Amino acid sequence: MIQNRWDLVKKYLEFFKSKEHHEIPSASLIPENDPTVLFTTAGMHPLVPFLTGQRHPHGKRLVDVQKCIRTGDIEDVGDEVHHTFFEMLGNWGLGDYWKKEAIGYSFEFLTSKEWLGIDKSKLAVSCFAGDDAMGVKKDIESSEYWLKMGIPEEKIVFLSKSQNWWGPAGESGPCGPDSEMFYWAGKGEAPKEFNPEDKRWVEIWNDVFMQYNKTKDGKYELLEHKNVDTGMGVERTVAVLLGLDDNYLTPGFVPIIAEIEKLSGKKYDDHKKAFRIIADHLRASVFILGDERGVKPGNLGQGYVLRRLIRRAIRYGKILGINGDFTVQIAKTVLPIYPDYQELHRNHKIIFDELQQEEERFGKTLEKGLKIFEKIARDDIITGREAFLLFQSYGFPIEMTVELANEKGASVDLEEYNAEFKRHQDLSRTASAGQFKSGLADDSEQTKKLHTATHLLLEALKRVLNFDVKQKGSNITPARSRFDFSFDRKLTEEEKKEAEDLVNEKIQAGLEVKREELPLKEAFDSGAMGEFGAKYPDIVSVYTIIDSTEPRGYFSKEICTGPHVKNTRELGKFKILKEESASAGVRRIRSVVE
Repeated sequence: MIQNRWDLVKKYLEFFKSKEHHEIPSASLIPENDPTVLFTTAGMHPLVPFLTGQRHPHGKRLVDVQKCIRTGDIEDVGDEVHHTFFEMLGNWGLGDYWKKEAIGYSFEFLTSKEWLGIDKSKLAVSCFAGDDAMGVKKDIESSEYWLKMGIPEEKIVFLSKSQNWWGPAGESGPCGPDSEMFYWAGKGEAPKEFNPEDKRWVEIWNDVFMQYNKTKDGKYELLEHKNVDTGMGVERTVAVLLGLDDNYLTPGFVPIIAEIEKLSGKKYDDHKKAFRIIADHLRASVFILGDERGVKPGNLGQGYVLRRLIRRAIRYGKILGINGDFTVQIAKTVLPIYPDYQELHRNHKIIFDELQQEEERFGKTLEKGLKIFEKIARDDIITGREAFLLFQSYGFPIEMTVELANEKGASVDLEEYNAEFKRHQDLSRTASAGQFKSGLADDSEQTKKLHTATHLLLEALKRVLNFDVKQKGSNITPARSRFDFSFDRKLTEEEKKEAEDLVNEKIQAGLEVKREELPLKEAFDSGAMGEFGAKYPDIVSVYTIIDSTEPRGYFSKEICTGPHVKNTRELGKFKILKEESASAGVRRIRSVVE
């Protein structure tokens, strides 16, 4: 019977070692010789060289539990399931076994009474639906193996590339279809048919079959060296097995939550978001500080991420009314939960000292900074210069200022902030707000590409949806664009494809992107669109994507401070990754350029 994370970890490792897998240790959270990412973000990350053909010293069958840090969805931390730090269980077949064995192992571990003992009637799976444009067929092979395992046809669904395809890690490389396993976490018996839109079906495992190589020209070729890469999130699985719909009620969080209750005099049930953020962020900070390649709080790279986590936790501690320093007391409850990570115990003094020093540093400026914020937040928008003042003089990471502004119903001029930031920092050492959001090192050219693509997307959506779409927000990092727009329903697959195709059509047309400075009234009179209902200066920058085939002579024209590419052909290829609800009447598109 699984009672906690360690029970699950031990069983998983024991199972795959019985299947001739060699256990390998968790790699460091700080990637070695990889300047493109700040942290190890997934179980496969440390094994990339071996997935591309390099021989692993421990052979073709491996199993591990990998510690990971993800910061791309920081805004979601505070709900029941999102975490900055998490553990990923993984088993690997490197040019060895294939779908039959991988699916058989998954099913045996999940359902056998010797292992997890899950009733197979509570399981459902998804497989890849195929994609004609990619030249990849429907993954009938995987579905047939699931049928042989006893999963009924009604509980097997085929989903698109956005949901059941992995990779490649970069523009080209190994990739392939995946098959995900879902557990019925609802009350009573599971439905006879699997509906992946029903949130009571919780994904607990994913088998990735890397059987293709995406070439630099976008073709998908079968690999000679095929790999199996599977993953299971520890906390999510423990929560499911214990019948909990809140990860923060699992044994791995109970001592941390109890300490926050003790320090604050408040109850978790009455202040869940604040409790979760404090617990999550300080646990992640303990692992970053205790890593063998330990990082200290700072304004660059991993240090910026760490500082952001600690300071956000401190702010929510003050919201709960915790008086005095508290981060070390909470950190002391984290270590006993993880007896298997010896580095945390070896480095406990470093962890506690750094937390204490950072809390003292921030404590000296927090109250003053909040008073300044209250003054500047009286307007609907906080200027970039004001946001930079809060960062430079009071130690407020830009994300904190944005979060505070959102709580007040205000917005922050992030483009002006970034420009101000660049004027005060050495560009070669930049670790701006975008780093925290994306987990990637700065790449100004990529940011320019994504920014320009967002302008194309906005106009494409207006035309495809035949609706006066308004931009409601965006977050652009070197890794991806997140674009919010006004619309009251989910887009169809056809609408998404039509918008994506229109953007790519304008990219391939090689349109000039022209910048000019105009008086505000003249800019609006010329047809330029403004964003966010912002207050503009008398003279504004206008970016026009010139298109002589258009009756008005341009495809897109917006008031914007930049940056942008000079020609749309520089963007390469635009791809929509996901479209989802952001809030009532607002949709969100995540996209990339390749």
